[in-house]
Amino acid sequence: MTRLGTYEKVAQELAVTASAVAKRIAALEVLLGVTLLDRSGRALTLSAAGKEYLEQVRAVLAQLASIGLHRRAAQSALRLRVLTPPTFAREILVPRLKAFTDRHPKCEVEVVVAIPYLDMAVPESDVAVGFGPRFASARGKRPANEPLLFESVFAVASTAFAKKHRLRKPSDVLRVPLIRCPIEPWKPWFDAAGLASDEPIQGVKLVDLGLSLEAAASGQGVALARASIAKRWLDRGEVTDLFDVRATPQSGYSLTVHRADDVALDFATWLRRICRDLEMASK
Repeated sequence: MTRLGTYEKVAQELAVTASAVAKRIAALEVLLGVTLLDRSGRALTLSAAGKEYLEQVRAVLAQLASIGLHRRAAQSALRLRVLTPPTFAREILVPRLKAFTDRHPKCEVEVVVAIPYLDMAVPESDVAVGFGPRFASARGKRPANEPLLFESVFAVASTAFAKKHRLRKPSDVLRVPLIRCPIEPWKPWFDAAGLASDEPIQGVKLVDLGLSLEAAASGQGVALARASIAKRWLDRGEVTDLFDVRATPQSGYSLTVHRADDVALDFATWLRRICRDLEMASK
């Protein structure tokens, strides 16, 4: 106020009316019970009480101003939020993520995980990887969820478990514990193996593909797997591919792009290429 000298100049700088400025000052004086401005001259000057009050609030005003600048800088920073199932994040996305962040060093990439079928309140994201049925486009239009990675399904177990239970043919799995996962049902694999059996209703149930593989690796039973997800366990010899039976997947990973800017679209293109290579390698 004292820098500009008049209500009119203050109002012009703040983009409000002069009367609004005068009313705010008057309200503050009533609240404090003192006169802040000397109005006797042509220009507005601080009274003794006004000078004292200014010294008291100067530091606070500076802090408030800096907070505003910090928030504006944070809001303008480049960010990309990616939503993905936990196993996809661990086994596919995160191990390869450096290749993308090297291309966009100024972009803050945030990876958020959500368990399929369990997370009722799905977090907001710029790009989302979901697990579920393959959705066909309607009347030639591109679907919102485009298929990303649909690999064939096969049975795995630890070498020790397979040897102990003499798992030599597909029907042998019907007499051993089967690791259940609602994301990866057994019935399609049973059908592919020519086994007239319904979905198992007993045994450990894990709502995560990676946990199913960990359970199989620790000798708890036979699990279903996909090549890209099980690669780490297979390479380390913790599980073995039991049979030649391959089931066509009913569900798989799909991609949805919610923010159509250069970074999000480049991420989607990059991820499509990775998944296309993985799918080709598994055939």
